[in-house]
Amino acid sequence: MAGGVAYYTIAGRQVGGHYLAMGWLATMVGGVYYATSGPKKPSVTAAPPINASSSDEADFIKKFMEEQDKKH
Repeated sequence: MAGGVAYYTIAGRQVGGHYLAMGWLATMVGGVYYATSGPKKPSVTAAPPINASSSDEADFIKKFMEEQDKKH
């Protein structure tokens, strides 16, 4: 036993109190980071299928959607 350092027996091993404190702080910081990181945003949004009755109508819908994307 070293002077000034408290040792604890955990799972049959002697562990210094300073190591327990560092482990506890790392756990708290990691937990706070994980809790505040939030959900991951999807990188690609899937467009719904175009159910057009003709190819002209499908082309019109695609062109309209492209123009709307350019506006925003």
